[in-house]
Amino acid sequence: MIKDNFFKITDLNQVVIIGWCPNISKILNINSKLKIKTLIVTSPSQKKFFDKKIKINVFKNLDKNFENFIDRNCEIKKTLFLSISSMFVFKKKQIKFLDNNLINYFPSRLPYDTGRGGFSWHIMREDRILNNNFHIIDEGINTGPIIFEESKIFPSNCKIPIDYENYKWEEMNLFYETFIKKIITKKNFLLCKQNINLGRHNPSLNTLQNGFINWDMNSYDLFNFINAFDDPFIGASTFLNRPGFGKLFIKKIHLHGGDTGNHPYFSGIVSRKHKNWISVSTTGKHMILVEQVLNSKGRNVIDKIFPGDRFYTPLKYIEKSKTKNTIYKA
Repeated sequence: MIKDNFFKITDLNQVVIIGWCPNISKILNINSKLKIKTLIVTSPSQKKFFDKKIKINVFKNLDKNFENFIDRNCEIKKTLFLSISSMFVFKKKQIKFLDNNLINYFPSRLPYDTGRGGFSWHIMREDRILNNNFHIIDEGINTGPIIFEESKIFPSNCKIPIDYENYKWEEMNLFYETFIKKIITKKNFLLCKQNINLGRHNPSLNTLQNGFINWDMNSYDLFNFINAFDDPFIGASTFLNRPGFGKLFIKKIHLHGGDTGNHPYFSGIVSRKHKNWISVSTTGKHMILVEQVLNSKGRNVIDKIFPGDRFYTPLKYIEKSKTKNTIYKA
């Protein structure tokens, strides 16, 4: 509950997870160790991510059926309702029903990094800070007061989205356990209001929609852009100036500065071919070393690409990637 600008739960005995996270088993173990019951509520689009051994409760929306379920299974005043990667948008009615015991986990700095673009935006702008936080859920999206947070630097071996994600969830386990233990000891959490005027919205990204490579980018921006759509995604996309390839997806790249500079017109040209990679020129003094060029069937066709070939992306694809919004449904 919220009282006198503080958040607290007296005699916490249950946590209701709303959404999904890959470390859900770790959270269940933490709660069990602390003798706290756990319920999981999720949406139809997220139920496929759960191990079949984990009991979940699926709702299309947070309607009267959800409220009846909570009334039957929870003592609301002694329950923490925690949204993690939830597809639900909470309305004033639900917030009030849950007695303001509803918080959200967000892994970035608020209000500077709102939105659902994930770590792809971090990689593009070379943001190396992980900021785990729990904030109160209000009627906005990630706009409620922050009650607990912790910042870490991503290790140097974090390069592509899957690296960032794995590190985030690893750190989240300890972050969550620390927070729950503080609630158990009856700690009051000061509400730290966000200055929304400083906010920046990072829209959702879809690799097939937004991942087209603009070879006119400088070396660093090109490197970061391609990495931003690497695993767990299919890869940043482009084309080759020879027929028979179709759309190609580039992954597993390295920035190489051991050669002389290029004229910008060189960008995209395959300069050298090695046994396991190719060297591709950029607009600047660097090249990118590419280990994977995948076709639409996921096969690496790097053995069929030769010096003098050129990667290019027609302008219409780049323009289209900037005009379509990605919308995910519960």
